[in-house]
Amino acid sequence: DVQLQASGGGLVQAGGSLRLSCAASGSIFDINGMGWFRQAPGKEREGVSVINNSDGTTYYTDSVKGRFTISRDNAKNTVNLQMNSLKPEDTAVYYCGAGRPILSTIQRVSGYPFWGQGTLVTVSS
Repeated sequence: DVQLQASGGGLVQAGGSLRLSCAASGSIFDINGMGWFRQAPGKEREGVSVINNSDGTTYYTDSVKGRFTISRDNAKNTVNLQMNSLKPEDTAVYYCGAGRPILSTIQRVSGYPFWGQGTLVTVSS
């Protein structure tokens, strides 16, 4: 089993920045991808940004490209998400996910069986 501990999040004004971190422990060999997903009220959980631990392939949903940056520290089994130029529409509960997703569909929620606790990101206008 894999345990994920997420940190970061909070309240920020539009245009501000936040940083999310996710540390993995347990059966790390069971995963080759980690990333961040979000779920806004009344909406389905969606992939925001994920990274392949083996070759560093990254995915960003279109709405965050150029504003968010995902990074990894394999030695610490940690993935970080730097979120800049935040917008009110970024408001959601953010979840860290880990698994062995198929690269062609790396952004799909179904590829991630392990989840951390959600952290709320609120961007005020």
